[in-house]
Amino acid sequence: MPRTVSIAACQFVARPVAGFDEFAAHVRALLDRAEGADLVVFPELFTLELFTTFPGWTDLPASELTRIHAWGNTRFTEDYRRLFESEARERGQHIAAGSHLEKKDGRYLNVAYLYGPDGLVHCHDKTHIFPAEAEWHTEEGDTIEMVELPFARVGFNVCYEAEIPECAASLAEQGAEIILCPSFTFTEHGFWRVRHCAQARAVENQVYVVHCGGSAELPAGGPLPSPWGRSAILSPCDTPWDAPNGVVAEAPAPNIETVVRGEVDLDRLHENRESGAAPTFRDRRRRAGLYRDWPSHVDA
Repeated sequence: MPRTVSIAACQFVARPVAGFDEFAAHVRALLDRAEGADLVVFPELFTLELFTTFPGWTDLPASELTRIHAWGNTRFTEDYRRLFESEARERGQHIAAGSHLEKKDGRYLNVAYLYGPDGLVHCHDKTHIFPAEAEWHTEEGDTIEMVELPFARVGFNVCYEAEIPECAASLAEQGAEIILCPSFTFTEHGFWRVRHCAQARAVENQVYVVHCGGSAELPAGGPLPSPWGRSAILSPCDTPWDAPNGVVAEAPAPNIETVVRGEVDLDRLHENRESGAAPTFRDRRRRAGLYRDWPSHVDA
């Protein structure tokens, strides 16, 4: 019996909402469309939709984006956690709840969450932030960990982390078979950087990558970026897969709200590592000593 995993990537389009309940209804509508998937993925920082609940939000600077953690009587982080804990349990699905700006030990971090129906709560603090994130007072996490689900070994590379090859390599060395890449890219250039890198990570580590991005329909000139995204489920580019370009499934168009559905075969992945045309996962390990001997310093 092959080990297959049904995946749904929710391409979320942020829009102005009146409060958390409206945001939650937006989330549930996409989860309804992801019914039956083993693993559901939301984009990075899609919770920025909650910023539109603040009075005068269009006149606030981007440095105030961390308000979505907690501000006044709002406790959006707690509400966000409860929402996805409940939805994962009630729907019997594992849900990668994108990421959210959160305050931990006095520092704001970009935190990705994975919830399971059995009470699993796995979080990953983004380890490499995009330079613009520093303007939001965001700092970096220090841990990259694989998590074992009942059907697959997975781990997070949040957006810019996919552009750092060592992040995916670390997960692959820990046994990850699927890398979850929730993304929030400000421009089409940024989207293609992440997309091309996500595809490269799939090839060089012989893993599946779920690149889940989003977009926004918001007033022009406000503090929130208008992300550019087109979600896809990616495989190594090799003959066991039907698509030569490594695309298992892809959104029909960028910047629309949709759910990308696809099924991946984990046994095929491991067979490809042993007998594929390009055994990159094995060969990277085989010549590891060569890379360690390369000078690590850069002359000024």
